[in-house]
Amino acid sequence: MEQSRVWKFNNDIDTDQIIASQYLLLSSIEEMKKYTFESIHKDFSSNVIEGDVIVAGENFGCGSSREQAPRVLKELGIKAVVAKSFARIFYRNSINIGLPVVICEDLYDNISENDLIEIDFTNGIIKKDNKEFKSTKLPEHMQIILNSGGLIEYLNRKAE
Repeated sequence: MEQSRVWKFNNDIDTDQIIASQYLLLSSIEEMKKYTFESIHKDFSSNVIEGDVIVAGENFGCGSSREQAPRVLKELGIKAVVAKSFARIFYRNSINIGLPVVICEDLYDNISENDLIEIDFTNGIIKKDNKEFKSTKLPEHMQIILNSGGLIEYLNRKAE
C-alpha cells in the first residue's frame, strides 16, 4: 500500500470554500481546479500532487450541492477525503464522480498537515506510522462504482 500526504482542514468546510461560486462560470473543471480552496489555502492547487489525501473535521462539504466541489478535488489528483463526518450531498456527489470518501472519527485529532498515511478502503483501516485507525469500509458495490470512475461511468459500462 502506498503512502499519501495529508492536507488538513477544519470543521464545516463548505462547497464555496472548496470552489467559490464565481469560478463556476468558467467553462471547464480544468480551468476551475486552480482556484480550489483559494479562500482558505491559497497554495493548495499549485502544491497538491497526485495521491494526496484531505483529512478534515466534521461536516465536510456542507453548503450547496454543487458537483464541481468533489470534481475539482478529483481532477487535482486527491486520492480520498477522510473526515469525521460529511454533508450528505457532498458524500453522494463524491461517490457519483468516483472520489473515495471515508469517515474516520479518530484520525483528525492525531494527524498534522504533511503527515503520511496509508488507506485500506476494503478493510476500513488507516495507518499513520505504527498506529491504526478504524474508518468506514467501502462496500463492494461502492468500490465497483469508484473503480469505474463514478456512477455514470459504471452505468455506461453496465449498459454495454
